[in-house]
Amino acid sequence: MKNSHVILIADDYEDDIFLLKQAFKRAQVPARLQVVRDGKEALAYLQGEGEFADRNTHPFPDLLLLDVNMPQMNGFEVLQWLRGQPRTKRLIVHVLTASSRESDVERAYELGANSYIVKPSRMEELVAMVSGLHQWHQFLAFPKNREGRTATAQPDPHRPSSILLA
Repeated sequence: MKNSHVILIADDYEDDIFLLKQAFKRAQVPARLQVVRDGKEALAYLQGEGEFADRNTHPFPDLLLLDVNMPQMNGFEVLQWLRGQPRTKRLIVHVLTASSRESDVERAYELGANSYIVKPSRMEELVAMVSGLHQWHQFLAFPKNREGRTATAQPDPHRPSSILLA
């Protein structure tokens, strides 16, 4: 497999974070998982502010796994902010949440989510979801930016650009 990619997980529930990390290991998906625990931390991470200013330690993500129900700022507010910013408007965002409410699904897509995934309840299903996302991302094509690099997000000078989760 190719090099690992940076995936930002925005979720406030420690058990879900732990299980998601385990699923990535079991699925053998090469990824550098970064975690934030609320919407305000997600924005600080994406903007490289405060504790997230060091882009070697906290590189700009290739994609975001975003929970809806978080403190400080919920996932919908984060998504709305993301799509209004030049640097983050093309960031791949998979809403990964326990909510299966139709109104939440509709709102997420209206705000620009790339997908809406109801969190699987069993580890085998979570591993299959991670594997499926990995396989799906291998076939995606993205527009190039002015430098000829994949333009899912602004290029990070400390890390070469490449296809997501490849």
